Amino acid sequence: MAKIIMYCTAVCPYCVRAENLLKRKGITDIEKIRIDLQPELRVAMMERTGQRTVPQIYINDRHIGGYSDMAELDQLGELDELLAQ
Repeated sequence: MAKIIMYCTAVCPYCVRAENLLKRKGITDIEKIRIDLQPELRVAMMERTGQRTVPQIYINDRHIGGYSDMAELDQLGELDELLAQ
């Protein structure tokens, strides 16, 4: 099963959408890094991803981007391949 890491906050609707998409794909084990609870992790996220917004999603250590990026991969049929690795 793929290893999923998601930088997120509690009130982000795109974070919820990303989690729901992953759950529909059968992924229930998501390592959530809550940058709203630990603000210092936002700096680490920005350094790691080059992005300021959440969610920022990694699948098997590959930076996917945000929800829209992951949804686009799903539309292209590429998300299932990544999750199967």
